[in-house]
Amino acid sequence: MSDLTSTPDRPGLHISAPSPSAPATALAVCHCGARATATGDTQVKALVDGYTANHGPAHTKGGKK
Repeated sequence: MSDLTSTPDRPGLHISAPSPSAPATALAVCHCGARATATGDTQVKALVDGYTANHGPAHTKGGKK
């Protein structure tokens, strides 16, 4: 399998939960240069919500890039 980690060349969200007992982790990279990481379910959810609202898909609505 290829590396699915987000990079400036391949922006997006990468979320991982290696086992049921390990905390979830997330990495978000936006094409605008913003980058964030989170650990734990609550922080990962907040990162996903913030990325979705302010980066990634939010930058492309209405033809903006």
